[in-house]
Amino acid sequence: MAILMLIVELIGTVAFAVSGAMTGLSKRMDIFGVAILGLTTATGGGVLRDILLGSFPPMMFRNPIYAAVAIGGAIVMFLPVVRRLLARTQRVYSAILFFADTFGLGIFTVVGVQAAYLAGYNNAFLAIFVGTITGVGGGVLRDVLAGNTPYIFVKHIYACAAIAGALVCVLLWHPLGATAAMFAGAGVIVAIRVLAAHFHWSLPKGSDQV
Repeated sequence: MAILMLIVELIGTVAFAVSGAMTGLSKRMDIFGVAILGLTTATGGGVLRDILLGSFPPMMFRNPIYAAVAIGGAIVMFLPVVRRLLARTQRVYSAILFFADTFGLGIFTVVGVQAAYLAGYNNAFLAIFVGTITGVGGGVLRDVLAGNTPYIFVKHIYACAAIAGALVCVLLWHPLGATAAMFAGAGVIVAIRVLAAHFHWSLPKGSDQV
């Protein structure tokens, strides 16, 4: 179980690092900026989670594998051959960014729920809140550093998908066990994000007519 969860977390780390790096590339940042944005996106939510749970120092400082994988993934995205591939078509760029962000969101949200339970807090509201913060926190920090309006406030169904997935994970945690609950929760998040993008679902915005 521990090895499986490490693999899942590293997949999520790479996914979010790619998302952060692509945002940095779109802002024409240098390699250092791209690496920092990838690192922040991949580990920012986990750092916020550990602070909320009182786990010090945060995991990314206790186990450098997460930072190393995030920085490595971001640097790969900076390679000329990768940048040329992304530059060929906006559709490819948008698709990679969307799925990287979606899979990262799904994985880190349920990992956040797990962290709350492992910390000894048998509180459903806390688990859902921590899971959501873990999922969206890195993306918010990424967008702030890049000078963008945070993605969760303007794009499709994002934070709401994380909340729904965290809720499913919490509801299934005791009946089905941790592993099944986490996969179910992550699956719900990915499904909601894909459906929202396909059918153009979005929450009402301040500019909408009433």
